[in-house]
Amino acid sequence: MNATTTTGPAPSATARPLTGPRGRTAWRYRLPVYVLLALVTHYPSFTRPFWTPDEGFLAVQAGVLNAGGELYADVVDRKPPVVPYLYAAAFRIAGDDAMWAVRLLAVVAHVVTALLLAAFARRRWGRRAGFAAGALYLAGSAGLGPEDAQAATFEVFMLPWIAGAMLMAEQGQARASGVALAMATLTKQVAGAALLPLLFLAYRNGRWRGVGGASAGFMLPIAAAAVWFGLDRFVFWVVTSNGNYLDPGEALGRAVLRALGNFAIFAAGNLAVLVLACWAWRRFRRLDVDLWLWLASAVVAVAAGFHFFGHYYLQLLPPIVLLAASALAYAPPVAWRWTLGYARVSVVAFAALALLWPADRLSHVDLVAAAIRERSWPDQRILVWGMYPETYWAADRAPATRFLTAGFLTNFSGGRGASRVGEAYAVPGTWNDFERDLAANPPTLVVDDSRGAPYRPERIPRLNALLSADYERVAEVDGTVIYERR
Repeated sequence: MNATTTTGPAPSATARPLTGPRGRTAWRYRLPVYVLLALVTHYPSFTRPFWTPDEGFLAVQAGVLNAGGELYADVVDRKPPVVPYLYAAAFRIAGDDAMWAVRLLAVVAHVVTALLLAAFARRRWGRRAGFAAGALYLAGSAGLGPEDAQAATFEVFMLPWIAGAMLMAEQGQARASGVALAMATLTKQVAGAALLPLLFLAYRNGRWRGVGGASAGFMLPIAAAAVWFGLDRFVFWVVTSNGNYLDPGEALGRAVLRALGNFAIFAAGNLAVLVLACWAWRRFRRLDVDLWLWLASAVVAVAAGFHFFGHYYLQLLPPIVLLAASALAYAPPVAWRWTLGYARVSVVAFAALALLWPADRLSHVDLVAAAIRERSWPDQRILVWGMYPETYWAADRAPATRFLTAGFLTNFSGGRGASRVGEAYAVPGTWNDFERDLAANPPTLVVDDSRGAPYRPERIPRLNALLSADYERVAEVDGTVIYERR
């Protein structure tokens, strides 16, 4: 149906917002529906403590921070500071083992994102399109592999800031939109890709003055964070230390296969939305330029580093559901029925899949943690040489080093080959810091959780020398070897 022959609102990127009591109070009617939908789609997340090692990493990191540690000094990661401190705040309020509180925060983040997308869509295309945008986001947020959809990852807490930034830019609040996008970037670096559509809106609404305001709002919070945490350390861990991690090397073919596989899962969960977005491209691509720029920036963010993990695709969802809402605004009733019907089927299917998803990794972690507790006291530090930092959390033992996984010291990363793994490929300077940490806090136990991986101690001379000189093998649990200090 051609937009010029419909009786709906004109397909304009600058449509005036709806006014009146119903418009001002629309969020009150959406909120309970969105909360219910978010709880249905993400209820499975509450059924286990961890879905991914990223969550385990953040939980251990939060414990170090709550014990008085300093980020980028006593515990490190190649990520900005917002999410570690969010986990720490949740644990400080609800208890050190209260992952349910983090799950609840993730549900809140999803609901806030849905409300902001609904407000954006309502402003342009009317109330029905606004409601659809929020509902389709919540349904689509579960349309990933269970470990990607149910985990409280960086993307989950990044998206409310991005959606808020774009909404404020649409409303002409250039400086505030820049601040919101800065907070998104301090949640995860790739959020900065949305600066392109944001500056487009800033220029459209305020010309160069708007661009200047948005740029200043974006740069100042990031600069303040860098000064607060120490400029050298902040820039190193958030920016310059990511070189090897972002280089796919000869694993490019494997990355392409992972990209296609995870996109296929995303497409299966969001097929109706993707079809509508394609229809919007055919009909209205010259009208909603900012949304297409937003989608293009999200594609670049997903591809950065050539890892293509499933949860990365969540960043595509907000611009896609807005484009779908723009199509629904001018679509016949059958399109609405088909879209919402597919969304219901997707929600049920992916929620059921998440509830049935195996938890073999967690069983392994529990077995190893029990063995650690048997051979150490709560006030003793340990070293887990592996990629499952949640072992510290499950064993209730503090790490002996600032490096919670072997990845920093060997360049090992999920989905990459073994040819570029070893001491020579470590993040620069980490081995000196690692050895100083162990000298200051000698671990009572060294838990070799490599289980034949490319970073196993036999391939890492410095670690192998440490084990040979100071430790003896005392147990093996489910393929994990435990060494005790002599």
